[in-house]
Amino acid sequence: MVTGAAKRVGREIALALARRGANIALHFNTSSVEAAKTAQEIAALGVRVELFQAELNEDPAIQAMVSGVMAKFGRLDGLVNNAAVFFKTPFDTLTAEDWDRTMSVNLRAVFLCSVHAGRAMLEGDGGSIVSIADWAGERPYRDYVPYCVSKAGVIALTKGLAKTLAPKIRVNCIGPGPVLTPADLSVEDAAEIMERTPMKRHGSPLDVASAVVFLFEGSDFMTGAFIPVDGGRLIG
Repeated sequence: MVTGAAKRVGREIALALARRGANIALHFNTSSVEAAKTAQEIAALGVRVELFQAELNEDPAIQAMVSGVMAKFGRLDGLVNNAAVFFKTPFDTLTAEDWDRTMSVNLRAVFLCSVHAGRAMLEGDGGSIVSIADWAGERPYRDYVPYCVSKAGVIALTKGLAKTLAPKIRVNCIGPGPVLTPADLSVEDAAEIMERTPMKRHGSPLDVASAVVFLFEGSDFMTGAFIPVDGGRLIG
């Protein structure tokens, strides 16, 4: 099950897992056209794909989605918590609503998806949970305080769940860096980010997807890990 899998990074993650032979429960919220297109691409790879629409700030919707996955597939082996919101929140205009919206999607939904999917996995053969955090969860930047705090929470949640769900379920997270340029980022700011990144370039959604595949397949002795996929931004 991949949340926010209709487009961007989530789409690439779903496709990468499908190429490895995984059947995909593809979650989307409002991007129905993109979700249908991504599902067609996944089906063309010869695996099964089912679409699930859900508003992730509603616990009953998440419970219903996981129940639907179990009804359609009969089992759940993996969860990728990818869905998130990302928008600038300058301090002088920051509101409680900004905070609540960010925390609801970026942290609360990750918690709830992990709880309901984790319970389903515990009833079966176990599995693996991978959450998409952000390098800024370790080193926050200005004008995005709620976002950075939400991603720091994902990192802490990962470690807590890893202890709680071991040994049957492994729980890890990934910290992407400059992978997709925000729509409101100026050319000058984008160039500055690239210059401050040791690899001197932007990454791609495939870089994140490859890390997800590794966490599912590369080692069954990893849990509670935070893996930066950031071109070295954390050390830059």
